[in-house]
Amino acid sequence: MSTALTESIDVAQVVLYGFWAFFFSLIYWLRREDRREGYPLEADNPRRVGSRNFLIPAPKVFLLPHGGTYEAPSFERDEREINAARTSEAAGSPLEPNGDALLSGVRPASFANRSDQPELTREGHDLIVPLRTAGDFAVMAGPDPRGWDVRATDGKVAGTVKELWVDRADVMVRYVEMELAEGGGGTGVRLIPMPMLLLDRDSKTVKVHALRAEQFASVPQLKEPDRITPLEEERVSAFFAGGRLYAEPKRLGPVV
Repeated sequence: MSTALTESIDVAQVVLYGFWAFFFSLIYWLRREDRREGYPLEADNPRRVGSRNFLIPAPKVFLLPHGGTYEAPSFERDEREINAARTSEAAGSPLEPNGDALLSGVRPASFANRSDQPELTREGHDLIVPLRTAGDFAVMAGPDPRGWDVRATDGKVAGTVKELWVDRADVMVRYVEMELAEGGGGTGVRLIPMPMLLLDRDSKTVKVHALRAEQFASVPQLKEPDRITPLEEERVSAFFAGGRLYAEPKRLGPVV
């Protein structure tokens, strides 16, 4: 039996053309969906925003866990003043921070303007919390650094580990909470991201290569002692990331 629809078109041709149409539509849809954030593109020097073309989709409404809605794309722009000076007039040239480089918000110390409300678990509880408020968590693997000294890159003791902050969803330690040492230029507690420290079992110390001892006092503090928001996480992490480059002048020079 013949499978031809007409004398010149058969079922295989129809299926092939249908596949081409589907594949083109899929690529077109994906390319529109990945433009819900970050578009239109923005040039930095001179600062201008590109035009909205047909590839940018119509806004989609998302429901937020704290109530309210968010539309994407929203076409909102980061209007924060850049606390740095250009090293040249060329577009994309590096920025030289003004004032305290660790708090400048540029280069490795840059951070995104994320939500200032704590992230929640599916059950509606705070996602990242200190162990003192997470009764169902305990240190079961590896050393418990609570009570250990925090030693900075200059070899001085910056403080003492007071508590651990855990991620309830990923079941892991995210931050170490330290009490600042007396005479260090500040008081109270500060958080240290886990990727920025090293636990030394032999000396029972927490080593932080990113900062000098006196710089811990400038680590951004939390609004509430037992809660942290994505924006506060960004700022704390950015401070330590900036310290990896700016904590000591010799780090700015060439390695070789």
